[in-house]
Amino acid sequence: MSQQEQWRSKIGFVLAAAGSAIGLGAIWKFPYVAGTGGGGAFLLLFLVFTLVLGMPLLLGEFMIGRMGQSNAVRTYGKLASNTKWNFIGKLGVFTSFLLLSFYSVVGGWIILYIVKVLSGGLAGLSQDQYGELFGEIISNPYSTISAQLVFMLITILVVAQGVQKGIELASKIMMPALVILFLILVIRSLSLDGAMEGVKFLLVPDFSKLTSESILFALGQAFFTLSLGVSVMLTYASYLPKSQNLPRSAISIIILNIVIALLAGLAIFPGVFSFGMEPNAGPVLIFSVLPAVFAHMPFGMVFFLAFLLLFLFAALTSAFSMIEIIVAAVTKNDTAKRKKATWIIGFLIFIVGIPSCLSYGALSEIYLFNKTIFDLMDYLVSNILMPLGALLIAIFVSQKVSKADLFAELKRGSNVGYVFFMICYVLLKYVVPIAIVIVFLDAAGLSDWIITLFK
Repeated sequence: MSQQEQWRSKIGFVLAAAGSAIGLGAIWKFPYVAGTGGGGAFLLLFLVFTLVLGMPLLLGEFMIGRMGQSNAVRTYGKLASNTKWNFIGKLGVFTSFLLLSFYSVVGGWIILYIVKVLSGGLAGLSQDQYGELFGEIISNPYSTISAQLVFMLITILVVAQGVQKGIELASKIMMPALVILFLILVIRSLSLDGAMEGVKFLLVPDFSKLTSESILFALGQAFFTLSLGVSVMLTYASYLPKSQNLPRSAISIIILNIVIALLAGLAIFPGVFSFGMEPNAGPVLIFSVLPAVFAHMPFGMVFFLAFLLLFLFAALTSAFSMIEIIVAAVTKNDTAKRKKATWIIGFLIFIVGIPSCLSYGALSEIYLFNKTIFDLMDYLVSNILMPLGALLIAIFVSQKVSKADLFAELKRGSNVGYVFFMICYVLLKYVVPIAIVIVFLDAAGLSDWIITLFK
């Protein structure tokens, strides 16, 4: 008889779910996307899209997850009384597998940078040299594969311990540590000369800097920074007791996600502006621009090490959720099979991720659809599989599950009103699918057509 695990505490669930949502999306992607998207205007749009679009979809996953009380694959068929709908869960499992295969590569880069800082290898370099060093680090096949393996081993060791003793316990340690480290970095960053220019860039909307591209970026970021579309939140919600307040949990997770994104911006942009650097450096902002920023500060490498540690914590808490959805589906929530399944799945993910790991080194000349293997995997997951999953979940929740059952589930453990429920329901049924289709069209290179359509 399989045994369904549960979270030990309400705060444990919130911290674990928030950790899943925060990850690289809030700390790595948000700052560079905000930097290229106009700063404050982008932030404002991101906040609006997160509340209007992210909240209904997050609640949707929570409701059906707790209703199903099972793994992601089985829940859809169980609630729809038709197993053909299980393919949504299978899509989520497949997406999470691919996502973690290249996500672990970035986790490995973080570990390599931590080793570099501890060994003194980042001290005294020029800004150009930091960029060259990043290229050297990610092109070394032996060190990158080894670091990717270490990242996966940490992930496996935690998840193999189970929901309470593994994921929840680790999240209770890592998430508060992440916030504390961020606050230290923000205080240091704000004390720099000229720091207020960076604060102004992030917090004061300048709509003249807003472009159609940054609007679409903000739309996509609002969905994917909450780990939506892969049934991770459904899986986490399946471990909840009926007494958990779902609306309050969703709001807490969204607030934590927004706070971390703001802290990331406040830790990065004041320093970038203080030392006359460009905020629109793109994906290399963390690895090549930030070391140069911290190098200008007294004890700068100590602060950069703190940043890398919180970056690693965020990456790991997301990785826990990605492998958990796979483990839950394979073991059918049977705790007796967890450890063996976690080790097997973890090593398979590591092996599948090796080509992505080598795509900036030994396999750097291999291009598929004009993309490196790493970039292709990222594009496939971020621009196709995750939006598709989010669209299917929105359709399933609003079309295949009874409105009365959804409201009854939302009310369990809370005193939420019917008006709030209907607002979320209407947004989920009509607005969220349209927004996801727009993200799809943008990913297909049809953003100019979208802009013309709405003129």
